[in-house]
Amino acid sequence: MRIVMIGSGYVGLVSGACLSDFGHDVVCVDKDAAKIEALRAGRMPIYEPGLDQLVAANVAAGRLAFTTDLAPAVAGADAVFIGVGTPSRRGDGHADLSYVFAATGEIAAALTGPTVIVTKSTVPVGTGDRVERIVRDQHPDLAVEVVSNPEFLREGAAIGDFKRPDRIVIGTDDERAREVMRAVYRPLFINESPMVFTSRRTSELIKYAANAFLATKITFINEIADLCEAVGADVQDVSRGIGLDNRIGRKFLHAGPGYGGSCFPKDTLALLKTAEDAQSPMRIVEAVVQVNDSRKRAMGRKVAEALGSDPRGKTVALLGLTFKPNTDDMRDAPALAIAQYLADAGIALRVYDPEGMDAAKPLLPPATSFCRDAYDAATGADAVVIVTEWDAFRALDLGRLAAAMTAPVLIDLRNVYRRDAVERAGFAYTAVGR
Repeated sequence: MRIVMIGSGYVGLVSGACLSDFGHDVVCVDKDAAKIEALRAGRMPIYEPGLDQLVAANVAAGRLAFTTDLAPAVAGADAVFIGVGTPSRRGDGHADLSYVFAATGEIAAALTGPTVIVTKSTVPVGTGDRVERIVRDQHPDLAVEVVSNPEFLREGAAIGDFKRPDRIVIGTDDERAREVMRAVYRPLFINESPMVFTSRRTSELIKYAANAFLATKITFINEIADLCEAVGADVQDVSRGIGLDNRIGRKFLHAGPGYGGSCFPKDTLALLKTAEDAQSPMRIVEAVVQVNDSRKRAMGRKVAEALGSDPRGKTVALLGLTFKPNTDDMRDAPALAIAQYLADAGIALRVYDPEGMDAAKPLLPPATSFCRDAYDAATGADAVVIVTEWDAFRALDLGRLAAAMTAPVLIDLRNVYRRDAVERAGFAYTAVGR
C-alpha cells in the first residue's frame, strides 16, 4: 500500500518506519526542513532504541522516504495518517489541535482521488468530525473517509509496541475504510493482534481513558507508598500482593516520584477539559492530576530532609533526568520539579543522564553542573538521588560511589536497591514506601 505519514516526530516517525518494515511504501512528511534533511542523512530527531537501524534498513530498501512536500506525497495515497503533536494549549489545558487542522487543510487541498485519512495523533472526542468537515468543504463528492486509529506506544519500547500490540483500535462505521485499515495492519494478523472496530468518537475516547486509568494506577500506588512509610509497611510487597490479583494486574504499580512524559500529563488534562465541556465531571482524574503535581515537589522535600536539618549549601547528585529510561524526553519529567525545589532550597546540583543531557540543559536551574557519568556526578556530593531507573544505575559500584562523595547518602526514588546491601556499603538509605 501507499501510505503517507504527516509528521515525523515520535508518533509519526516510529509508525511510519514500522509500517514500511511491514512492506508498505511510506512517505513521512514534515514542515521542518532541517529535520527532514537529518532523517535523510540517517540522524534521528529522538532517541528510541533500534529506531535508527529500522529507518536505515527501510530507506535502503526503498520503502521509506522523507519530504517536506506534502502535495505529491498525498496524491494517489491509499491512506494518509496524521501523526502531528497535540500538546496542551497554553493557558487552559485543552489539547492544541492547530497542527491537526492545519495538516487536514493541506491534505484536503492535495487530494486527487479516494483515500482514507487516519488520525493517529491523540485527539479529543469529536475531532474526527471536524477533520471530516474540513475535507468535505473542499471535496463534497470525493470518496474520502476519516478514521480514528490511536497509538499506544511506550517511549523506549515503541517499536515492539507497534509490531506486537495489545490491540489495534480503529474507529469508523464505513466498510471501505475498514477494509483499507485491515490491509494496513494485515502483517499483524499472524500475531493474532486483536483488532477493535468501533465508532470514531469511541475510538478517540479509548485513548484518553486508557492513559487516565494508567495514570490513576501510578498515583494510587504512590499514595499507598506514603501510607506505607507512615505505618511501617513495604510498598513493594503491597504492589506484589495486589498485582497478583488478575483483576488488578502488576503493571504500573511501581511507586516513584510521579508520572511525566509526553502523554499522561497532557492527556489527563485534555480529558478533564472534555468532561468539563460535556458537563460530566471526572473527580477521580481531577484528583490524580492534583496529587501527581504535588508529588514531584514532595520528592524534592524528601531529598532535602535526607540531608539533615540545614541542607542549604550542600550538594546533591541527580542520576536520571528523563521521565523514564530509554528515551531523551524531558517533558514533565519529575526531575525538573525536584531540581527546582532543591535549587530554591540553596542546594547545588550535579546531574547525569545517559540520553537526556542535551534536552535537560535549558530546563534545569542555571547553576546545574552536568557530569560525565554517575561517579563524576557523585564527586563531592552530600547525597546521590536515583530519579530515573536507567539500567546504568542498577548495579553501581557502591564502594566507588561512596568514596567519591562527601557523605554516603543514597535516596532511591525508584526502589532500585535493597536496603541491606546499600547499608552494608556504608550508606544512609532512603527509599519510597519502604
